[in-house]
Amino acid sequence: MSTDLTSAVAAAVGPVPGGVTLPLPPTFDSVGAERQYRKEQLAAGFRLFGRFGFSEGVAGHITVRDPENPDWFWVNPFGMSFNQIKASDLILVDHEGTLLHGNRMVNKAAFVIHSQVHAARPDVVAAAHSHSLYGKAFSSLGIPLDPITQDACAFFEDHSVYSDYRGVVNESEEGRRIGAALGAYKAVILQNHGLLTVGHSVAEAVWWFITMERSCQAQLLAMAAGTPKLIDRDTALLTREQIGTHLAGWFQARPLWDQVTVSDPDLFD
Repeated sequence: MSTDLTSAVAAAVGPVPGGVTLPLPPTFDSVGAERQYRKEQLAAGFRLFGRFGFSEGVAGHITVRDPENPDWFWVNPFGMSFNQIKASDLILVDHEGTLLHGNRMVNKAAFVIHSQVHAARPDVVAAAHSHSLYGKAFSSLGIPLDPITQDACAFFEDHSVYSDYRGVVNESEEGRRIGAALGAYKAVILQNHGLLTVGHSVAEAVWWFITMERSCQAQLLAMAAGTPKLIDRDTALLTREQIGTHLAGWFQARPLWDQVTVSDPDLFD
């Protein structure tokens, strides 16, 4: 393990004893192999979204850039159940919404939001958005997450609120405004709409969405019970550096990935 990776893992999960190995993001010998891996990760991400109950009719989408053509991205077919999506079901579109691979429709809102997010953030490989219950409820408050738990600290000063809801996103201009609101952060709360998270991998983007949804739930429960005590800024920033890095996001998703790939082997088809 390289010194940089050792330091990153130590920051994310603690010191690594000698002789102990940890899973790390894979590298690839070919574009084709990397493309297939990203598609399988995307299909697994949808299965997890389905398992967590993040589906709401035909709303919701996760995207991943194509490794050979980064201005193209893979996304779920419009109207297909998250619980049934396989790697072979995914469709490929460009930033103009042109269908490049597949024979099903693309969700226009997915194209409008994600194309602008990917355009605004060249570093982002994957983006996730869905109408999850607690994300929707929390978004209606028009406030950011507070650092009231360790998990919420992953988003401390690393997310924003987009407060200009104008109905179903059908125009590229609103997609650009969402991309601008996201800025350099890992997440944005779309007021009266839901959550959107991004990452350097599908696993990272999906993990941020899952843990942000749970953090919204925790804050709603805490606010209903009383006045939550905030973690001080220095501690919140330190905690973010421990659990809020790209590698930490990827690594924290591993147990979920292990579960879903064993329980849903057809996702690889």
